[in-house]
Amino acid sequence: SERERAREQAKQKKKKEEEEKAIVLRPSSFVTDIQGACDQFQDVWSVKDIEDNTEEHPEEDMIETEQRARVEVEIRRQVDYLMRQEIQRLKEDVEGEKRGAKKKKRVKKGGKKGRKRKEKDLTPDRTTESLFEELVLNGIIKKVPEVRLSELYGDVSLVGCEMVAKTKYPMPAIGDIKNILTEYVVLPLGVDGVHEQTQMVKSVLVCGPRGCGKTRLVHALAYESGATFMDLTATNIVGRYPGRAGLNMLTHLVMKVGRLLQPTLIMIDAADKMFLKKVPKTDKSDPRRLKKEMPRMLKSLGPEDKIVFVGISNAPWNCDAKSLSSVYNKLVMIQRPTFSARAQLWRHLITKNGVKLTPRLDIGGLARISDGYTSGHICSVASQVVTEQRLAKQNKTPLTALEFVVPLSKIEPIYREEEEAMRAWYQKTPIMKKRARYLEEELEAQGLKGKGAKKPDAKKPKGKKGKRKKKK
Repeated sequence: SERERAREQAKQKKKKEEEEKAIVLRPSSFVTDIQGACDQFQDVWSVKDIEDNTEEHPEEDMIETEQRARVEVEIRRQVDYLMRQEIQRLKEDVEGEKRGAKKKKRVKKGGKKGRKRKEKDLTPDRTTESLFEELVLNGIIKKVPEVRLSELYGDVSLVGCEMVAKTKYPMPAIGDIKNILTEYVVLPLGVDGVHEQTQMVKSVLVCGPRGCGKTRLVHALAYESGATFMDLTATNIVGRYPGRAGLNMLTHLVMKVGRLLQPTLIMIDAADKMFLKKVPKTDKSDPRRLKKEMPRMLKSLGPEDKIVFVGISNAPWNCDAKSLSSVYNKLVMIQRPTFSARAQLWRHLITKNGVKLTPRLDIGGLARISDGYTSGHICSVASQVVTEQRLAKQNKTPLTALEFVVPLSKIEPIYREEEEAMRAWYQKTPIMKKRARYLEEELEAQGLKGKGAKKPDAKKPKGKKGKRKKKK
């Protein structure tokens, strides 16, 4: 009947909408490249006799053949480009001679084109060196500290699968964060063609409690990818390029130099302040200055541009979550370090200057008592205790764990309330809602839902019932 048909169509439409909202894992575009490499190995290297080449000298004939083909293609491309320009110039000359009296109109057209070009390029007569110098003098382009991802201590989470099976949402460990940011930032910036074959990541938001190493992580991403490092933090650009014209010039210089000197990583600290509904009167940095410009800059990026915006935030729940999520493609949350990460960090900071480990210097004990403190806190305490004067005395009086307790006790740790606020905000973000929906579908498919598995939100009504029973 018509009613049943209408119901069936409504069900199919609803199912289609749910599929669009859920996370869909697309097939990798690199499969064809891997298959091509395997075929090349079978056709070329598997049949090649390399018994006489024990020292593994390069195959010069193969290199020459490969490079010759590349050079021929490149020369042909350049010649074709020059020929097209020459033909276009000849056409314009012929048309100009035919028009004769209409020559003035043609000049007028050219003037219009020139004006349009000037609107796009505000600095057509300036060299790359002068633009670079201007941004350096204004503190926009900065030297990247030599920080490697391997210096950020921490392993991947080994219990993530078990946590997912219990419908708990495991927070990523520092090892997981390094892996995913390598895929989002380092590979697209450092390797040609990655943007063209994968989903383009234009912006990433890194959030977490204060002092957990967010800025150091961004420095490591820029250093590992060899990127030009720019800082568009509100406090860094305050007083520079004032007014509407100045703001247009700032965004123009950032995007133009970023493209000329790509790969480029653009950092924005306190990214949440850009989307505050009401800016505090004490904040004179005008944090919402780039609010309208950010979407425009991101929209102008194409697959050929190796430019990534990385935002940092330690209080993202204070701003408009919808606006924040619309600007940043990906969201990565950093927690305070785990026990193993703290132990690795303590060991590295203490032994890097030549401190000898003794039974009285218990690294495991230090890792336990520093629970609740961030990597920044631990680095600060280690620098206070492990000084040159203390190192000179270590042969007579070895270093003990008690010497770290007093300076550690003077630092304010990360309280549970702050951590819970961060997690609660994280669970409400669009990407985590999609993930929750995806995990529920996975559990339904495996038949786990309803067999002892409980949703994370199921704790709230349980608590209310308990309170009522106590009142009775």
